[in-house]
Amino acid sequence: MTKKITNVVIAGGGTAGWMAAAAFSKLLGKNINVTLVESDLIPTVGVGEATIPTLHVFHDLLKIKEADFMAATNATFKLGISFENWRDVNQDYMHSFGYIGQSCWAAGFQHFWLKGFNQGVASDIGDYCPEHVASRVGKFAVLPNQDRNHAFHTDAGLYARFLRAFAEKHGANRIEGTIAKVNLNNENGFIDSLTLANGECIAGDLFIDCTGFKGLLIEDALHTGYDDWRHWLPCDSAVAVQTKQTKPLVPYTRSIARESGWQWQIPLQNRMGNGLVFCSKYLTDDQAKALLVENIEGEQLNEPRVLKFRTGTRRKHWNKNCVAIGLSSGFIEPLESTSIHLIQQSIVRLMQNLPTTAMESGVVDDFNQKMRVEIENIRDFIVLHYHVTERQDSEFWRYCKQMDIPKSLQKRIDMFKQSGQVYKTDQELFGEASWLQVMLGQGLLPEQYHPIVDNMSDQELAQFLGTIKQSIKRRVNSWPNHIDFINNYCKSNIL
Repeated sequence: MTKKITNVVIAGGGTAGWMAAAAFSKLLGKNINVTLVESDLIPTVGVGEATIPTLHVFHDLLKIKEADFMAATNATFKLGISFENWRDVNQDYMHSFGYIGQSCWAAGFQHFWLKGFNQGVASDIGDYCPEHVASRVGKFAVLPNQDRNHAFHTDAGLYARFLRAFAEKHGANRIEGTIAKVNLNNENGFIDSLTLANGECIAGDLFIDCTGFKGLLIEDALHTGYDDWRHWLPCDSAVAVQTKQTKPLVPYTRSIARESGWQWQIPLQNRMGNGLVFCSKYLTDDQAKALLVENIEGEQLNEPRVLKFRTGTRRKHWNKNCVAIGLSSGFIEPLESTSIHLIQQSIVRLMQNLPTTAMESGVVDDFNQKMRVEIENIRDFIVLHYHVTERQDSEFWRYCKQMDIPKSLQKRIDMFKQSGQVYKTDQELFGEASWLQVMLGQGLLPEQYHPIVDNMSDQELAQFLGTIKQSIKRRVNSWPNHIDFINNYCKSNIL
C-alpha cells in the first residue's frame, strides 16, 4: 500500500520558504512533520515588498489578523499602482484594485463609458472606481462587509520573520545549515534526502525548493529545464535601496518608466523602498545605480544592491517529489507585484492536491498545467505594459513597441481594439477591470462599443454616468485619511 506523506522538507527560507512552512504547519501539522533548512550565510532577495489583494485568501486560511500582520511588518495599504511615463513621457494613469462602474448582462461598463467619453460626458475611467478615487485623494478604511479590494506594502524581511515565528509556534522545525548535496534515489530519481555541510542528512517524502533563482533541487539536481522569456520581457536586472520617508504615505505603488526600464517607490510606515528594474543591454550596473540615486528622496539607509534575474519559468514546477515555489519556479519581474501571489497559489494548490509518496502522475500533471496557465496569463499582462506604448524615445522602448508578442496577448489586444471586449479565463489572476485600465492607460481605445448602449438616450447615459461618479465621490469622502487610519488600526512599534 502506498504511504501517505509524513515528512515535508523545505529547502530555503525567505518569504517563499516561510509561507510554505507556515501553511503546512498550521493546516496539516497534526499529520505531517515540517522541516525547513536554511543558512544564515545565504542572503534572501528580500525586495518583494508590494502585494495584491489575493494575499487575504492566504491570511484567512491561516487565521492571521490583518492589523497584527501590518504592525509586525511596518505595512501600509495599497489600492493600486501609479504608472508614470509608460504610455509616453509625462503621461500617467492608475491601475487600481476593485471594480469599475456598473455593467449589464450584455456589455461591460467600458461600453457605456466609451460612448460617454466620445460625447464628452464621461471623465477618466478611474472616476468610476472607489479604490481609484481613494488612492488619488489619500483616503482609506477597512469597513464591515466591505469588499477587500486592497493589498499591502510590507517589509519582506519582517514578513519572513513574522511567518517564521508563526510556523515554529505551530510545530515547524528549522535547521540551520548549508545544503551540500541533494541525494537522489537510484531507482526512480526521486530526492531521498539533503546532506548539509556539517554532514547531517535530512530525509523527506516531499521536498519544496525555495532556494531562489539557483533552483538547487528543481534544476541543479533534477535538471527540469527553463523557458526563457527575455525576448518578451527584456529587463534582466534590478538595483534596490532603502531611504527614510520624506513625504506623507500614499496608498499606492509608484512605477515610473525610465529610458531603459522602470523605477519603483513602495512606501512603508518607517521607510521607502526604492528600486530600478532595467535591461543590462542598454544600461550598465553603475549607470543604473547612478540613475536610481539621482531619482530618490530622503537619506539612504543602505548601499544600493544589484540583483540579476532571467524572466521565464521552469518547464515543470513539480518534478518527481520536488515542488519549486517562489523564485526557484521562475520569475516574471515585479511590475504588477505577482511574486507573492504565485507563492501562495503554489502552496495552496499543492496542499489541495497532496499526493501519496508515489507522486501520482495525474495530480502532478494537473498542478503543472494549472500553474503554467496562470503564469502565462500573468506574463501576457506584464508584456502588455511594455508593448502597447507610444514611447519611441530610446532603443529600449523602440524594441518593446516593435517586438513580437505571444499570440494569446495579441488576441486580447485585437479583440479589445475592435470591439471593446475584455475577458478573464479560468485560473487567471487579473480580471477585466485590470485589463481595461491598463489597455486604456497605455493608449489603446476601442473602435466601437456594444449596440445595447444605444438603448439609453444621450440624457439617460449622461445621468447614468454622473450618478455612479457622484455616488463614489461621496462614499470615498466619508473615509478617513490613509495615514490616520493606519495610526489607529495597525501602527507599528518597530519604527
